[in-house]
Amino acid sequence: MVSLSVDVWLSAPLAESAARAKQLLELGVDGVFTFEGAHDVFMPLTLAAGSGVDIMTNVAMAFPRSPMHLAHAAWDLQALSGGRFRLGLGSQIRTHIERRYGSAWSEPVERMRDTVLAVQAILRAWQHGDRLDYRGRFWRHTLMPPQFDPGPNPHGAPPVLVGALGPRMTAMAAEVADGLLVMPFNTERHFRERTLAAVAKGRGDSTRPFEVIVEAIVAMGDSERELFEARRAVRNLLAFYGSTPAYRPVLEVEGWADLQPELNLLSKQGRWREMAGLIDDPMVDALTVSGTPAECAALIRRRFGDSAARVCCYFPGYQVSDAAIAELVAALHS
Repeated sequence: MVSLSVDVWLSAPLAESAARAKQLLELGVDGVFTFEGAHDVFMPLTLAAGSGVDIMTNVAMAFPRSPMHLAHAAWDLQALSGGRFRLGLGSQIRTHIERRYGSAWSEPVERMRDTVLAVQAILRAWQHGDRLDYRGRFWRHTLMPPQFDPGPNPHGAPPVLVGALGPRMTAMAAEVADGLLVMPFNTERHFRERTLAAVAKGRGDSTRPFEVIVEAIVAMGDSERELFEARRAVRNLLAFYGSTPAYRPVLEVEGWADLQPELNLLSKQGRWREMAGLIDDPMVDALTVSGTPAECAALIRRRFGDSAARVCCYFPGYQVSDAAIAELVAALHS
């Protein structure tokens, strides 16, 4: 039986980030991750860096940030955590990049490729003393005076991962990044038929180290009532994801493509409760991992155990007990 490393969302008030990370470590969790929601993606990890768990952005939005900003944040978190940091980057969608971040959007796959290569070039320059001379399509980094060079990191350069769903972004990540963060809105069929095929295409004959980290939306409970509440909560998230055109291919694989424009229309009308009502039980079963901790562990193992060594578990919108987390982690470690 394959042992899987487990990361969970560092969901805690900012001031409690370090304490919560230590609690999760005591539960057996291998790492914690943050994402760009209502708060900064890096600051909680700064506080949690000394807890002993692995830390990861999952994901930091790449396009509104300079590769230099990303490299500095990654370098310092790698040092603070003792070499346990992963920089996960994501593209988001055009509406958010342009209207929420006020940044530029174009050719997302090529822009992400350029960002990853630029960050890696900066990290190499610091780690190995290479002359910084990166000239890409979107980024240009050719100046690194000694006053701004942090010097070699005692723990090595941190890995750069890319969050992806579509085949082109996934293949690009497999070609140039250090790892892939498989987006959580996924089904076993889509993962096996499309994600893994795109990874194989991007990797080609490469023997360069590369890790696949899967993400799972988990609806978990020990009792019927707990499980009911968990499944009700994840329906809201699935409806939100499903309304986004970029996620339509996942629904398409399962024969649910017509649901996406219907959800999208309701989202524009603010009819969120009705959206969740369109997510039926078979959809919840396919798009999430649902059941008791032991059942969830078995499902994660069946879907991903032969393709990934690490899983990020996400418990959105409902309370999950520490005891249940510990049981899930123990089952995945066994």
